[in-house]
Amino acid sequence: MDTLTSNKTYTEQDTFPINGTDYIEFYVGNAKQAAHYYQSAFGFRIVAYRGPETGARETASYVLQQGKVRFVLTSALYPDHEVSRHVLQHGDGVKVLALWVDNAADAYNKAVERGARPFKAPETMKDEYGEVTIASIHTYGETLHTFVERKHYEGAFLPGFQARESLMEIQPIGLKYVDHCVGNVELGMMNKWVEFYQDVMGFKLLVTFDDKDISTEYTALMSKVVSNGNGFIKFPINEPAQGKKKSQIEEYLDYYHGAGVQHIALATDDIIFTVDELRRRGVEFLYVPEAYYDTVLERVGEIKEELEELKRLNILIDRDEEGYLLQIFTKPVQDRPTVFYEIIQREGARSFGKGNFKALFEAIEREQERRGTL
Repeated sequence: MDTLTSNKTYTEQDTFPINGTDYIEFYVGNAKQAAHYYQSAFGFRIVAYRGPETGARETASYVLQQGKVRFVLTSALYPDHEVSRHVLQHGDGVKVLALWVDNAADAYNKAVERGARPFKAPETMKDEYGEVTIASIHTYGETLHTFVERKHYEGAFLPGFQARESLMEIQPIGLKYVDHCVGNVELGMMNKWVEFYQDVMGFKLLVTFDDKDISTEYTALMSKVVSNGNGFIKFPINEPAQGKKKSQIEEYLDYYHGAGVQHIALATDDIIFTVDELRRRGVEFLYVPEAYYDTVLERVGEIKEELEELKRLNILIDRDEEGYLLQIFTKPVQDRPTVFYEIIQREGARSFGKGNFKALFEAIEREQERRGTL
């Protein structure tokens, strides 16, 4: 299967090797309709399905893929199911951040030994295409990490799923892989979860942003980024900070009713093409005033893209010691102002767009003001 791989060696700090993001599973109210949205708007193709037609009696799941990005959209068929309860409380949201590992049982056992709260012990599932071992632990909120070992499997996704193809013509938009996933946690909980990733998973602290880095006249937040040794897994963790008005993190926590995944950053090699396509298909983005572009090149220096094209699409630019990046953020993709997406193109830069924080958060505040939640 097409999954994120690396020839890099792991640092001694890693508790166990992680090869990349295996999949991200969303619990949603209507998986069939959500699958149509991700096909038509984001250019994903359906690759597998599990539901009543395949023998599943309680849920329906659609597996969608583009490049090395794999989403699973799951809905319950009964109102008293755990998936239904999750959607009732949180709205459509991320339940599982699955990690591709060499040995799922070893990863699970080591994580639990180091203090992780177990969710599901290692289980090996088999069908005619081979076998997959999975195991899961809890992380912030109701989010899970599932360890997936699939080196002996050649099927479409997992045993129990049948290969499927999209019934519509799919036009990909150039998404390559998951760059990072951002979690929002309650006030005072950021360091707890950073320590969890350091102590349990062996991740390293990559960068810290305090309320001086991420603030506007009205709101602020704090963020720390943890990463595994090969850098394929990067988890920024945000918490609110004191401000004059309600921050975006507080708004998220209010509407999601707890901690959870705030946004997923998807990488592209051609952000102009990707964003052009998303806009053409009706995906909405945060707006940054045109004045942003008057001085941006003075800050970031030379880039290979035409500034007018970036301005036309409202794409942001930032630079660090190793290069520059281009990024843009969608508005929430459901009615609750919770989960949204970042589209990112890295030209050497390994950072997260610190130079854009003020413009970005002012854009978010404008949306909050429209919703009456600032």
